[in-house]
Amino acid sequence: MNQRPQQHRPAAPAARPATTTPPDVARLANELTEVMSALLTVVEQETEFVRAGKIREAMRLEAQKSELSRRYMLAVEHLKSMQKMLSQTDPELLATLRRHHETFRAMLQVNLTVLATAHAVSEGIVRGVNAEVQRRNIPNTYTANGQRATPGPRNMTPIAVSRTL
Repeated sequence: MNQRPQQHRPAAPAARPATTTPPDVARLANELTEVMSALLTVVEQETEFVRAGKIREAMRLEAQKSELSRRYMLAVEHLKSMQKMLSQTDPELLATLRRHHETFRAMLQVNLTVLATAHAVSEGIVRGVNAEVQRRNIPNTYTANGQRATPGPRNMTPIAVSRTL
């Protein structure tokens, strides 16, 4: 039996409107602005929760953030396909969208920085706890030559971390 591996097929593009008119483009631009604003609100809440150490509350925003991110990506994809028409029919709306998007990107950068800092701090704490546990598990013994004995694998006890809060 000769079985050929299945080839990866790209996902079908998202459905685009058959005809695009300036009102359609304006509606889509407004939808994108609304989605960016809603996503920005969620991201700001998440940032504040993480800064305050309220990780559980921040995690509760995950589903809402994922749904808004999905809607954002679809709106951006559709708007990109209509960018030429938008630049010809309403260049001021396009400029407004770009400004709003720059603000959006700046706030996302702040959020990513806060999340990266929280991750680094928590990783440092876990590594510090692990080092202390390992230090306590290693016996203080010396060889016949007076050198410190290297611990065996049975002296190294890993720590377990529960990811559920």
